[in-house]
Amino acid sequence: MSDPVPVHDIDPAAASHEGHARPEGRVFDIGYQRYDGPREGRARGRIAVFKDGVRTALGFGRGGRAKILPWSFIALLVFIGFILAMVAGAAFRFAGPEAAEGVPSHSDFYGIASIILFVFAAVVGPELLCPDRRDGVINLYLVRPITATDYIVGRWAAFTAVTLGVALLPQFVLLIGRMMGTPDPVAYLSDHWNDVPKILASGAAIAVYTSTLALLVASFTTRRAYASVFLVGLFIVSTPFTAGLSQELDGALGQWVSMFNLSNIPVHVNDLIFGDVSDITDAAPARELGSSLLFGWWALWVLVPGWLLWIRYRKLTP
Repeated sequence: MSDPVPVHDIDPAAASHEGHARPEGRVFDIGYQRYDGPREGRARGRIAVFKDGVRTALGFGRGGRAKILPWSFIALLVFIGFILAMVAGAAFRFAGPEAAEGVPSHSDFYGIASIILFVFAAVVGPELLCPDRRDGVINLYLVRPITATDYIVGRWAAFTAVTLGVALLPQFVLLIGRMMGTPDPVAYLSDHWNDVPKILASGAAIAVYTSTLALLVASFTTRRAYASVFLVGLFIVSTPFTAGLSQELDGALGQWVSMFNLSNIPVHVNDLIFGDVSDITDAAPARELGSSLLFGWWALWVLVPGWLLWIRYRKLTP
């Protein structure tokens, strides 16, 4: 930056002689320069929105209070995976391999921890959308070349990636724990290596589902608390209501009512992937409807809310 150069000054003596007040302002050339570096365009903007979404969801770059909720959920899920691994290892050593197989494993984990993952999405998801609209930051994001589609896709991808990581981490803790709890870890891994792609596919199913619903609800309010309470209530209330009503109704009607248990939708897909029935869906009449219908129902609850989320932001932003 160049040294300040006064452009205009007035002689104080002359000003006083002529009756003018002494000047108290000066104009300087402060040497502003135009930016002539590389311009990275929309691709760089999309990456920035994605990275900021990941950091926001995990509380990075913010105060300690912002990290408490997401990392508490992560710690709780990892603890569940660790406990299941410890129980399986103890059962193997003291009662043999058959007893260890009876301990809840990867196919049962999401049935056990699904409600925690839903609450995580309900509490953390609105953090990525609500403050931007409430504080008007969304308008800054949409300065060209970033578009509304770039913004919402970046936010969705960021939260889905975080949710996927939260879902997979305890599963791998469980896998490593069960493997190390056997006398021959290499043989255990050789026998159960095909669990890894199933873990990844099932985690992706639950992450995409919960993230899409959480962000859709968050798009209708600027208050994070409102979105979180609504989502938690939606997941919790739908479980006993549909379970009780489907038990009262017989046949296909009861099965279809059971399909509206929002907590069970991705768990049914988990059962299809692992070829097993988890405890949470064992008594659900919806599981009798067939694999194609269960998977299609999950896809419908992902695609339609995702489309509505995109439409919502196309209307909210220029």
